[in-house]
Amino acid sequence: MFLSGVSYLSAMDFKALLEFLTDLNRNNNREWMDMHRKEYKALRDAFIQWLDVMDSRLGALDPEYYPTPGKRGINRINNNLLFHPDRPVYKDHFGAGLDKAPGKGDFYVQIGIEESLLAGGVWRPAPADLSRIRGAIDYDGEVLEGILQKPSFKNMFGDLYEDRPLKRMPKGYSADHPQAYLLRHKTFAVVRPLEERTVLDPGFEEVVVETYFEMLPFRRYLNRALGVDS
Repeated sequence: MFLSGVSYLSAMDFKALLEFLTDLNRNNNREWMDMHRKEYKALRDAFIQWLDVMDSRLGALDPEYYPTPGKRGINRINNNLLFHPDRPVYKDHFGAGLDKAPGKGDFYVQIGIEESLLAGGVWRPAPADLSRIRGAIDYDGEVLEGILQKPSFKNMFGDLYEDRPLKRMPKGYSADHPQAYLLRHKTFAVVRPLEERTVLDPGFEEVVVETYFEMLPFRRYLNRALGVDS
């Protein structure tokens, strides 16, 4: 646990992480972070170790899983102020990707004070990749639709993430296409929001594993469309 500036965590303490992120959000500046750098590094190291545990578990259960050590999967806590100067210096969450092969839509874990979630798919793909995904939908979009409409999938994730889909059909596709609503999307991702009590529950790892496998057919469909084997 993380108390009174003592930077030691024997295991991932999500409560301590959320408390730290709350304090950081109230004091979102480099000076405060510099004063609490040891606490931040202890939490980051613990989160990386937890990611390593999940990496090993998922790799043992999924033969096509792409090994993703925590140090490679974890995202920076700094916002990119060059492209987003209006954002605060630091994010309000820890985030990381697992099953993160080059050119592949990964499985994303986010633990934060405003929003914790598990997500996956392809976020705003480049034009060539978007064209490949739409081509796959044109060819066998009923397969993707079947995945999205599966009751357990829909119960867990709801609909595709809404990221300003096109109002009209993309060039080359008819408005009466059976999967017209899918073709208008520009992001192909699903999200499972997490309540804080779920993150803090001792069974949280099982929630991650369950979510990974429910999402897997969706991610594999997209990866095949992109020309990635798994």
